[in-house]
Amino acid sequence: EVQLMESGGGLVQPGGSRRLSCVTSGFIFDNNWMYWVRQAPGKGLEWVSSINHGGDITKYADNVKGRFTISRDNARNTLYLQMNSLKTEDTATYYCKTNWTRGQGTQVTVSS
Repeated sequence: EVQLMESGGGLVQPGGSRRLSCVTSGFIFDNNWMYWVRQAPGKGLEWVSSINHGGDITKYADNVKGRFTISRDNARNTLYLQMNSLKTEDTATYYCKTNWTRGQGTQVTVSS
């Protein structure tokens, strides 16, 4: 059974930082591109970032570029998203995703 388990969400002040983790199991992690996507209240799903199998190719949405960093630890089957300089518009549920499924999400709220 494929499982993606996100963690690390919470309440953070504008300008703050947060690190999200996604522990995976049930598939060959290091054979797959991985993604972070998010969904803000009342809005659709938005792609945030991607990373290739080896972690040497990363891509970011324009509105997070320079602030967020995606990474992976293939030995631990874990995906990360380091989020810095957070803004109120980053408030959303963040999901770890493969090409065919995603986790349950972790809520990030940016508010003073």
